[in-house]
Amino acid sequence: MSSPATAPPAPSNLKRIVAASLIGTTIEWYDFFLYGSAAALVFNKLFFPESDPLVGTLLSFLTYAVGFAARPLGALVFGHYGDRLGRKKLLVLSLLLMGGATFAIGLLPTHATIGSAAPVLLTVLRLVQGFALGGEWGGAVLLVSEHGDARRRGFWASWPQTGAPAGQLLATGVLSALTALLSDAAFTSWGWRIPFLLSGVLVIVGLWIRLSVDESPVFKAALAQAEQRKATTDQVERMPLVAVLRHHWRDVLIAMGARMAENISYYVITAFILVYATTSAGLSKQTALNAVLIASAVHFAVIPFWGALSDRIGRRPVYLIGAVGVGAWMFPFFALIDAKSFGSLLLAVTVGLVLHGAMYAPQAAFFSEMFATRMRYSGASIGAQFSSVAAGAPAPLIATALLADYGSSTPIALYVIAAALLTVVAIACARETRDRDLASVEAGPQGEDSNRDTRESSAADAPASA
Repeated sequence: MSSPATAPPAPSNLKRIVAASLIGTTIEWYDFFLYGSAAALVFNKLFFPESDPLVGTLLSFLTYAVGFAARPLGALVFGHYGDRLGRKKLLVLSLLLMGGATFAIGLLPTHATIGSAAPVLLTVLRLVQGFALGGEWGGAVLLVSEHGDARRRGFWASWPQTGAPAGQLLATGVLSALTALLSDAAFTSWGWRIPFLLSGVLVIVGLWIRLSVDESPVFKAALAQAEQRKATTDQVERMPLVAVLRHHWRDVLIAMGARMAENISYYVITAFILVYATTSAGLSKQTALNAVLIASAVHFAVIPFWGALSDRIGRRPVYLIGAVGVGAWMFPFFALIDAKSFGSLLLAVTVGLVLHGAMYAPQAAFFSEMFATRMRYSGASIGAQFSSVAAGAPAPLIATALLADYGSSTPIALYVIAAALLTVVAIACARETRDRDLASVEAGPQGEDSNRDTRESSAADAPASA
């Protein structure tokens, strides 16, 4: 069904929307990944100095994982208000929270200054980071998906996804430059604070751009129709969370399963690699950071390609390429790192991230297309962020523990392969969503006639479809 909301937007307007989402997500991921890199490189010494070096790394990764624990709460809160008030307002708030927490980490006293209070404060700020990121992702991808041309939704919606490698690129690039310019003593003493304080400048730029964009036309149309129905029938909208769990529980489970391989493989490839390359492989911090830096640039470049391919052949086939590919690459991945050369390390990380991109690129459109408009922010965020607690949160921690217990990469490779198998099963159970109209207010949760859903539930259950 065609509607004004589904008509292709003006190219200049769409590009501005994409730019606003991309820059905002880049800043948020920069903040989040910066913590992960610092946890691998210096936080064990600064906040857990009394521990064995590997135990200190485990403890610093534990505070890293705490941020993931807060992401589901952020998904619930931001999803609820994003479905009630709109996408734009919540995106501004998420940026402020993330940037403020990151800037504060740059000012935080270490264990040497305030003792055990230092890791406690670090953990609190990490919780704020996770809460903000839990709400950021859903809003950013929906803002583009609901503005964009339906025929190229996979391509346009993949651009906010490039914010992850762009943030990784920026965070790793800044850290790499500092470790190259500063001595180890200077970097550990004060140099590590510079990237965190830089976040304050980036947030100002991000806010200026994000405040200049319009609210999603699909959301505005669905909100107007819901208010009209409420005025004429006195029906009270269900909470978005209730509507999601009633009509989209299957989609939520599929999204969670789809995230397992994508999330786990990414943090093994980009965060744990800094530990493995510098300990087991005996490579320098600078070598490991440079490999991740270059591979992240390639990752950034291939994501739009995978997104465009999902517009041509579907979301599921592209996603399966990534899941199967990542699982198959794990043993060669560690074998190349064990070769102890920069070239082999770079090849290992680059191929891993290219295959990861095949899952990450179509994810934005795929998850957006699963849910109805007035529950889309909640549904997409819950599906994406609840899985992160079991996937990305413990991934570096589990990988480090397996390395400590077995002294081998084989259990770590098997861990990622198991996640890939779970994702393959989830995608096999999913329905192809490429042809769904986000603004078609008469389609139900799985594309069937929603008149039944309207009769059974409130106006919130069927104002739009994915």
